[in-house]
Amino acid sequence: MAWPERERIEQGVLNMLQVNMGLKEGERLLVVADPPTLDHWRQKEPSKLTVQLERSMLARMVAEIALESFPESKVEFYPYPSVGQHGKEPGKAVAQKLRKCDVLIAIVNYSLSHTGARAAATEAGVRIASMPGFEARMYHSGGPMSVDYHQVAEDTERLARLVTDAEAATVRSPGGTDISFSLSDRKGGVDTGLCTERAAWSNLPAGETYAAPVEGTAEGVVVAQAGWYPELEQDMIFHFEGGLVVRLEGGGRVGDTFRELLQLGKDDELHRSRRNLAELGIGTNPNAKQPDNVLEAEKIKGTVHLAIGDSSHMGGKVVADLHEDFVI
Repeated sequence: MAWPERERIEQGVLNMLQVNMGLKEGERLLVVADPPTLDHWRQKEPSKLTVQLERSMLARMVAEIALESFPESKVEFYPYPSVGQHGKEPGKAVAQKLRKCDVLIAIVNYSLSHTGARAAATEAGVRIASMPGFEARMYHSGGPMSVDYHQVAEDTERLARLVTDAEAATVRSPGGTDISFSLSDRKGGVDTGLCTERAAWSNLPAGETYAAPVEGTAEGVVVAQAGWYPELEQDMIFHFEGGLVVRLEGGGRVGDTFRELLQLGKDDELHRSRRNLAELGIGTNPNAKQPDNVLEAEKIKGTVHLAIGDSSHMGGKVVADLHEDFVI
């Protein structure tokens, strides 16, 4: 990631606000960011802090562009302390803030998608772009934000109908993934990037069909290959039985982080919920290319991603404080 250059992102930002979000005169636009906390300043490597700061500055620049380009709208930039984990609740004050707008742009380091705060904002009618890990280059010409989102929507909805009709799924890859699970009575959802209707929400960049596997049915192996997850230099292998991760091999330092998060030797609800196979996703964005940025990689047309943790926000039953995607 690089420090954002306004002249290179401005048109992409305007396209996002007009095409993806349908921002109208008089509407309230809230742009949020999650800069590092004091603990992060003490504990994180300088390179990671730099990326987090650059993303927060990008969010502020997006708000500035919106303020100048939509003078009839109320635009607010709202930074809140980083929570340090995808799917972790941002706190009551932040949750309340998210509900008090018409359009929410969340350019954050840690995802709000699978949180009660995001769900409550959706319930309140807010149109939401969830953009965890977003990079300024995604706004550039030829990037995943400059795609024809109406074509992406058509392709995504076609796949969603196939997923809805399916009773089960098997995912196999040359890298070693081989896993099967039930999709019985599970509806295929769509992440089209078009959030022009009340209570619509999506990732940006967008482009995926998704569904929650039936709890307790996943059997097999998921291989997260080196280079296809941030800082992953060694394949990371998840073994599933009865819908849960029962063994985790490899992955180097990234694998150690997940072994700590999953605590495979414990049977308490917190750690068991994190081990749930939470999602099947299918990418549909032809402009998405970057393999080690999960937000973009899971949208790459022709890929599948599988997630662990919370499935309650996509039609499943498991509530967890974690949702992590691995792209196949």
